[in-house]
Amino acid sequence: MNRWHVRQARYALRQGGVIAYPTETVFGLGCDPNNEYAVTRLLALKCRPWEKGLILLAADLEQLQPYIKPVDPRQMKKIIATWPGPVTWVFNASSHVPPWISGRYSTVAVRVTSHAVACDLCRQFGDALVSTSANLGGHSPTQRALHVRRWFGDTIDYLVPGEAGPYTNPSVIKDARTGAIIRPN
Repeated sequence: MNRWHVRQARYALRQGGVIAYPTETVFGLGCDPNNEYAVTRLLALKCRPWEKGLILLAADLEQLQPYIKPVDPRQMKKIIATWPGPVTWVFNASSHVPPWISGRYSTVAVRVTSHAVACDLCRQFGDALVSTSANLGGHSPTQRALHVRRWFGDTIDYLVPGEAGPYTNPSVIKDARTGAIIRPN
């Protein structure tokens, strides 16, 4: 892993930029979740309606705490057992979550990443990142930086090189309150 690339991506994020980066599943598009302009731009690039909401990716549970409301301790123990890894959990959103992240919902989807580059990026940025698959509507998610560059070109502010995976499908999404599967992998 080249830390220079992570520093460049962090700089782009702090300037309100949109970046692409590898995760344990596919390449993601990301930005600062608290920057409405950056999120709006990311949604426009992806042709994704804001009402769907977005996933937040973090280096650890501590980075997610401001965004989520607590759940039953037994359920939280089950959630923590899946992290870091390719499981996204939907929690009730805290009052800190802006509507451009939660969409039309009162919930927020979050994940602690197991990907070294994505984890380092979240640590260096100092917060969770928006994480949505780096593909255009109608295209399948990709694990290849070349596809991301082909689809988005210079419309993104930085592409962090690296290998996505080892999981080939987007993360499974589960309900943190019930454990029910919302999106299978």
